Amino acid sequence: MFILSSTQARRCLLLLVSLHILVIAASNYLVQLPFSLFGWHTTWGAFSFPFIFLTTDLTVRLFGKEQARAIVLRVMFPALVISYVVSVMFPKGGFAGLGALSEWNLFVGRIALASFMAYVVGQLLDITVFDRLRRLRAWWVAPAMSTLLGNFADTFAFFSIAFHHSPDPFMAANWPEIAWVDYVIKLGISLVFFLPLYGVLLSGLSRWLVGVTGRDDKLPEQAGVRP
Repeated sequence: MFILSSTQARRCLLLLVSLHILVIAASNYLVQLPFSLFGWHTTWGAFSFPFIFLTTDLTVRLFGKEQARAIVLRVMFPALVISYVVSVMFPKGGFAGLGALSEWNLFVGRIALASFMAYVVGQLLDITVFDRLRRLRAWWVAPAMSTLLGNFADTFAFFSIAFHHSPDPFMAANWPEIAWVDYVIKLGISLVFFLPLYGVLLSGLSRWLVGVTGRDDKLPEQAGVRP
C-alpha cells in the first residue's frame, strides 16, 4: 500500500489526465488512416487505443472508482478540442495549416463527437466492471472482463456514430468490417501482450508515478494506492 501526500495526489492526477488526453487524441487521428491487414480493413488507431484501458485501470487502482469517473469526465472536453484541431490541421498525414481551422470539418467533427460518446460509455463500463471484479482471487478476471466489455462498447459506439453514412465513401462502406477488425486487434494487444504482465505492469507504473511525483512530507497523507 502506497500513501500519497496531497501534493503527490495532485501530480498523479495531472499525469493521468494528460495520458488520457494524449491517447485519445492520438487514436482519433490514427483512426482516420485505414490500411489492410491480411486482407481485412482496419485503422492504425486499433494499435493505440488499448493503452487507454490500461490507463483507466491504473487510475481505478490508484484513486478508486469515483475519482476515475471524475477523471473520465474531466478529460473529455480538452481531448475533444485537441483531437479536432490536430485532425483538421494534419489530414491523412499531411499538413493543411492553421487556415484549415477557419471552416468546420464535418468528417472530423463527427469523429470527435463519436469519440466523446464512445469514450464515456466504454470507460465508465470499464471502470464499473474492473472495480467490481478486481478483489477476486483470480487477478486476471477484472482486467480481462473490463477490457472485453469496455472495448466492445467503445469500438462499436465510436464507429457507428462516426462513419454510418459518413461523407467519406470508403469509411461509410467499410466501417462494420473495420470495427470488428479493430476490436479483435485491441483484444489481441490487450489480452496477449498486456494481460500476462498486467500485475507487474500496473504495480511498476504505480511505483513510478509515486516516485516521479515526489514526496511532500509536510502535507497530510490523503490517498492510498494499492500496488
